[in-house]
Amino acid sequence: MKVFINGEPFGLEPQQHNLAAVLTRYLGDEHGKQSFAVAVNGDFIAKAEYQDTQLNGGDSIDLLFPIQGG
Repeated sequence: MKVFINGEPFGLEPQQHNLAAVLTRYLGDEHGKQSFAVAVNGDFIAKAEYQDTQLNGGDSIDLLFPIQGG
């Protein structure tokens, strides 16, 4: 099964159909510790709901990281 993360195709393992598992695999340890927001198909998902959010083929996941400026 394939989803799209920030517009790029990303293949899912058979057991990885929830948002938490996909984020762990995609982000790794370094980025996973940073603050970020997640939207699935345009709907923002609360961190408490990552484990319960099931993904389907073709879903679009947007990861938004804060930027600093001055």
